[in-house]
This record gives sequence, structure tokens and C-alpha cells, in this order.
Amino acid sequence: MTYEAPAPAFLSKICAREEAVARLAALPKPWVFTNGVFDILHRGHVTYLAQARALGGSLIVALNSDASARRLGKGPDRPLNNEADRAIMMASLESTSLVTWFDEDTPLELISALHPDILVKGGDYDMQKLAETRVVESYGGKALAISLVNGYSTTALVKRIQAPKGG
Repeated sequence: MTYEAPAPAFLSKICAREEAVARLAALPKPWVFTNGVFDILHRGHVTYLAQARALGGSLIVALNSDASARRLGKGPDRPLNNEADRAIMMASLESTSLVTWFDEDTPLELISALHPDILVKGGDYDMQKLAETRVVESYGGKALAISLVNGYSTTALVKRIQAPKGG
């Protein structure tokens, strides 16, 4: 006999972009926003996301859609996990409060609609060069970079998996 388990509660964290503004109203402030592909979840991702969440009351994670991720030029086979699977992985994390996605090359339009209090990116970004920073600062928000965990990236992990094994 197979047990039919109910859907995990964390799935309620996932919402379409059109619902995100309304859903934010129920979340504790300050709202922290970050975005990315988050293709293969690894130590660097979960550390970064926990640090981002610690900056506020709620963490909104906006995923690049599959089409948006492909345009980033990370390789013809990327993303390895589709946007629905990546959203489920993100939602399952304790640090995330809301998960949505965007189809553009950057989350600028989504940020303009959501008005997060804090924009967070990885330490490899120069925050002053991002249009997203200017938008967030225009209404009194802050933009911060969080240091990356050295030695952890999805691109490096994919290369290691694909590398021929010596014999």
C-alpha cells in the first residue's frame, strides 16, 4: 500500500510574478530581495541565502526563468534543473519566504513592482553599477553585496562532474 502524502506546506511559498505584490503584504518587513538561477543547490547558495534572510524579516527569491537563464551564456545545457524544480528547491529552504521568477535578463521590472527594502547580490557584483541598485535606493531602500563562499559555484561543479575521470 502506498501512502499518499499531502503536498508539502513549503509549496505555498511559490507564486507567479503577478501574485507576488499581493503576497508580500502578508510577510514581515523588512523585505530582502535576491535573484539568480540557483541551478544546482550547493553550500555557497544556502549560506548566501541564510545570510540574506538574516538582514530582514522576509526573503524574496526571484529565479531567472529557463529562457532568461539560457541567455546568461552559462552553457547550452543550462539550466540543468527547470524553473519549476528550481522554485521547489528554493521554497523548501527555511531561509526563503517567497519564491517567484522573471523572464527578462534582469529583475529590474520585478524589483520596481515589489519595492523590496533591501536588495542583496553576491559579492562578485559591483552594486553601484547595477540599475537595480538605483531603483531600490530611489525609494529609500538599501543595496548590499554578500561575500561568496570561496570554491563554490554551479559552473565549477558542472565542470567537475563533466571532467573525464583518470583511470
